[in-house]
Amino acid sequence: MSESRILASPPMLVIVLSLVIASFFSTTAGQIGVCNGMLGNALPSPSDVVALYKQQNIQRMRIYGPDPATLEALRGSDIELILDVPSAYLGRLAGSQPEADKWVQENVQRYADGVRFRYINVGNEVKPSDGRFLLQAMQNIERALSGAGLGFKVSTAIATDVTTDTKTPSHGRFKDEYKVFLGPVIEFLMSKQSPLLANIYPYFSYMSENGNIPLDFALFNSQSNSFTDENSLPYQNLFDASLDSVYAALEKLGGGSMDIVVSESGWPTEGGFGASVENAKTYVNNLIQHVKNGSPKRPGQPLETYLFAMFDEDKKDNGEYEKFWGLFRGQQPKYEVNFN
Repeated sequence: MSESRILASPPMLVIVLSLVIASFFSTTAGQIGVCNGMLGNALPSPSDVVALYKQQNIQRMRIYGPDPATLEALRGSDIELILDVPSAYLGRLAGSQPEADKWVQENVQRYADGVRFRYINVGNEVKPSDGRFLLQAMQNIERALSGAGLGFKVSTAIATDVTTDTKTPSHGRFKDEYKVFLGPVIEFLMSKQSPLLANIYPYFSYMSENGNIPLDFALFNSQSNSFTDENSLPYQNLFDASLDSVYAALEKLGGGSMDIVVSESGWPTEGGFGASVENAKTYVNNLIQHVKNGSPKRPGQPLETYLFAMFDEDKKDNGEYEKFWGLFRGQQPKYEVNFN
């Protein structure tokens, strides 16, 4: 189109640009959320946290258990929420439908008139020792939601390390001790057309290999295909390889059509090998752009993804690097993130 024709039709140009912008925000901004962990000192108040999410155009949040002050602050905000049922409750909820009904009434139904619940996540990174409770707890919570007239989807979040044989993504499978209880869970999720939540952390693989994995491959900066899977799928980054290993594991248990929601991913700014502000900034901003386009196994399929995390959590005690995943220190950003 010539410059003269563009200049001659400003109303049409405005309409086209408006449609492009609307399409952009509906397909990209809506895909990114941020986890709101609360194991830190001197964190902003829940109302300030919600205001910060809105200021930064963060449209989705995950919290790791029902926090009444946060749920109240979310009323009317239009921020979509993943609410976790803490793993410590699994046994109690699995053993009693009335307990599940009560949990839903107090923590979901009470706020459902003003809070946009997206998923109720039953258990985070459930270990084999608690796996026997998981399916029944999920079923009881789902029945409680249905009984209350609430159609929110139920899921559970798995850790990156529940899969094995991941160096070739198409070989990915669930470890035997997880497959025992995840198999029935996946069947249940399939029957409800619910996604599986997965915490995908390239950083942990990079850290454990102590530099044997190229940093560019972990940070989405590889300029060419680093390797090709035996199914001829090309991999330029560690995130795709990790994610597609989970897709492959699902296929082996009959869940090949399931969607995955990346319920956590991030990079620490200090406290461990390869942790730095610059690496975290690179990883997070590249991830936001990358998930618009899916993975080699699911090309062109935007991936709902939650960054970990909004704030540093200095009360964590299982490794110094666990304390420094925050995008913000207080209400001050550690580095620039483009959520648009």
